[in-house]
Amino acid sequence: MIYTVQEAQEDFARLLKEADEGKEVVIARDSKPAVRLVLVEQPAKRTCVPGQYAGQFQYSDKIFKPLETDEELLDYGFDILADAKTFN
Repeated sequence: MIYTVQEAQEDFARLLKEADEGKEVVIARDSKPAVRLVLVEQPAKRTCVPGQYAGQFQYSDKIFKPLETDEELLDYGFDILADAKTFN
């Protein structure tokens, strides 16, 4: 159905209900169709599966070893922490 801008402003809730029911809702400006209200489809719900990436990544136990020297900190870009360490 085609509505004028004034009709759309006066009863926008009805237009939304019609669009929700799947009806075509067109708003015309100066007797020319300008806007079509359509129902937005919801994206498919993604499901997370615990453990779906298990065994796909490998890492060394060294990544859990704390950085101890200033050189190690600087190698990884932690120059602020290296500077702060001198104040302790």
